[in-house]
Amino acid sequence: MAERIWISRVSNLVRRIVRHYGAASAGSIAAIGLCVALCSSAAASSSALFCVLVPHFKDEYWLSVGYGLEQEAARQNVELLFFEAGGYRARAKQIEQLGSCTKRRVDAILIGAVTSDHPDLTEAIAQAARNVPVFGLVNELHADGLSGRIGVNWHEMGYAVGRYLAERHPEGSPLKTAVFISGPPEAGWTSPLETGLRDGLAGGAVAIIEVFGADTGLRQQLALVETALDHHPNADYLIGSAPAVEAAIGLLATKADPNTPLLLSTYISHTIMRGLMNGGVLATAFDDPVLQGVMALNQAVSVLASERSVEVVGPDIVLLTNSDKNLVDIRISPPEYFPDIH
Repeated sequence: MAERIWISRVSNLVRRIVRHYGAASAGSIAAIGLCVALCSSAAASSSALFCVLVPHFKDEYWLSVGYGLEQEAARQNVELLFFEAGGYRARAKQIEQLGSCTKRRVDAILIGAVTSDHPDLTEAIAQAARNVPVFGLVNELHADGLSGRIGVNWHEMGYAVGRYLAERHPEGSPLKTAVFISGPPEAGWTSPLETGLRDGLAGGAVAIIEVFGADTGLRQQLALVETALDHHPNADYLIGSAPAVEAAIGLLATKADPNTPLLLSTYISHTIMRGLMNGGVLATAFDDPVLQGVMALNQAVSVLASERSVEVVGPDIVLLTNSDKNLVDIRISPPEYFPDIH
């Protein structure tokens, strides 16, 4: 049975994120000593050692991916080293982390790439793959030498949201407007997501009047929300990334204007789940990030055992709405979970 979601308005998770990102300098110094200890213990252990590289954990979505990885790693006797680049524009940092993982002689590298096709990163991945199996994790990635990838079709993620709105406002009904707030253009998922959203809206009576994009940290997405609502105060809908919708929830709560836009998210997070359950969020596309973590770990273990590369696989995409009766059965990471980052 799926785990029941823990609902807490101010959770341990929030406090841990604040502590982590508020003490980055001290954490960097401590990580040096921790790295020595981890490397020594890994050398003495018989368990496999995997590196997991992600854009950042400021977006709660990645916490659920990390949780799925850790849960399955414990079952499979695999040790994980988590690294975050710091954002979708931290390409050089992620390349550096690839090199560090290769030098550690880890058994596999799982990478949530900050860009899908920039030649600097794809070449670094190809070089790393000559020495250690490399697996794409969640994000679109066009690199040579991958041993596998777990992920979903982000066109379908956008399409699910667009189709929902098109059915809610079919062609011939009064025209509704929407602003769309997404991630940065260099992220591999943003372009197919927008294309899918527009394809889903086709034949309906909802029009996207402006698109905004930036890194998916809460601060950057909040700035976009403020700009979008300033430009289009009468928009009927705000469609956004999970951090954008989270920012919109907080911003709109401070306003007395009853004509605020209805909110839809293009993917899940803890805040989005709470919003669905309390009615503040209308709908979201759900690609089961916990299961993607589990599948990624299983894929890497399987490929290492067989030495055969595999094709892209991932969970089915479903649309969750605030009227669904089974929201309490949807699994995301517990509110107190935050991975150890190196």
